[in-house]
Amino acid sequence: MRQLLLDLDADNPQSLDTFVVGQNAEAAHLLRLFAQRTPSTYGERVVYLWGEPGAGKSHLLQALANDKASRYITATAPIASFSYSPEISLYLLDDCEKIASSKQIAAFNLYNQVKENHGFLIAAGALPPAILGVREDLRTRLGWGLIYQLHGLTDDDKMAALERSARVRGVTISAGVLPYLITHYRRDMRSLSSMLDTLVRFSLETKRPVTLPVLREVMQQQNGYTT
Repeated sequence: MRQLLLDLDADNPQSLDTFVVGQNAEAAHLLRLFAQRTPSTYGERVVYLWGEPGAGKSHLLQALANDKASRYITATAPIASFSYSPEISLYLLDDCEKIASSKQIAAFNLYNQVKENHGFLIAAGALPPAILGVREDLRTRLGWGLIYQLHGLTDDDKMAALERSARVRGVTISAGVLPYLITHYRRDMRSLSSMLDTLVRFSLETKRPVTLPVLREVMQQQNGYTT
């Protein structure tokens, strides 16, 4: 088999449409409202998302950042990124538990300015606000708005989503491929989707079906994965 270059960290734009909702239908609906700059039913313009790694927090925030009137802010972003700008109507603050103490006052000020100017803010972290390890005033502010726990997908959810994605592109996946992939590969949806993209591309280019031997060949191109 020819050498495959697998870049799982390639900068593929995220979108709300590619987010697998699973048990997160209410949160996903709210974020679509925020994307249109529409408050929640109760007039809320701030929401905090929390959940385990791989639940989709960064996916959702990066999807909303595709709008030029949005700003995605990572915990490691320069402090200037935490400044309020009138032309930005949606702020997306990721990995809140990792914000350095030197930037937490800037995040607190940003929250207040967004509220004062009737903007929108979506914050995300690995923990709920009540036990977030940041300064008290910031922790309290993040807990004032709506709070949603993002639930990770079950294995069945993941396999159904991957099979549906392949079918849309005209590729049939042989029995046993997806259970093997779920068991022997990275378990987050972005990595699984990246591997599926590689398998589909290889299948279309070589006119070989996506079978278990093909999956094993592709996985062997990456160090650290055994078959």
